[in-house]
Amino acid sequence: MDFRTRSILLAGVLLAALSAATHAADAAAGKASYAVCVACHGPNAEGSVAMNAPMLAGQEPWYLKRQLEAFKSGQRGTAHGDIYGMQMRPMATTIPDAATEDKLVAWIASLPAQPVKTTITGDAAAGKAQYAVCAACHGQNAEGNEQLGGPRLAGQEDWYLVRQIRNYKAGIRNYDPKDIFGAQMRAMAATLSSDKVINDVVAYINSLK
Repeated sequence: MDFRTRSILLAGVLLAALSAATHAADAAAGKASYAVCVACHGPNAEGSVAMNAPMLAGQEPWYLKRQLEAFKSGQRGTAHGDIYGMQMRPMATTIPDAATEDKLVAWIASLPAQPVKTTITGDAAAGKAQYAVCAACHGQNAEGNEQLGGPRLAGQEDWYLVRQIRNYKAGIRNYDPKDIFGAQMRAMAATLSSDKVINDVVAYINSLK
């Protein structure tokens, strides 16, 4: 291995180490900002059905940031009837700037996802066929797709997934014309014709790891 190759490899290792150290520092700084989230989302971002707060641990950082910004801008949490969104919006507005957002998201991303309990009963086999329209954005295994704006669904709490599908259908989400990704999702949610079909799809998502 010549000097130039060794230098390039060393530079790559140093950059990776610097990036990891920066991320760790951001996560540590974000822990303080997370204090306002603990009451509803739990100390490990595990969520709480009693507080109507979903699990945040395990979700993609880019999606968490997008939703924080949606709440802050009023794209979420201002629709009539969105009781839980209205609870979340003032919490999001306590985050003063993008740098603080990034550190908060880094802290949440450092927390391990927790196993979730199944609360929805449905026909997973029937739901698999219905999930075909979801797979394009959310992935075959509901792992998410940043390029298409689809968050990870696998491992999320099923009661929350059901609520959000219903919210899209009712216009409680995607009421703002600037919410491009929400518009995509609302059209897909409209293809789920009944509560039974919604439960079937979510039952199938529950089966994915």
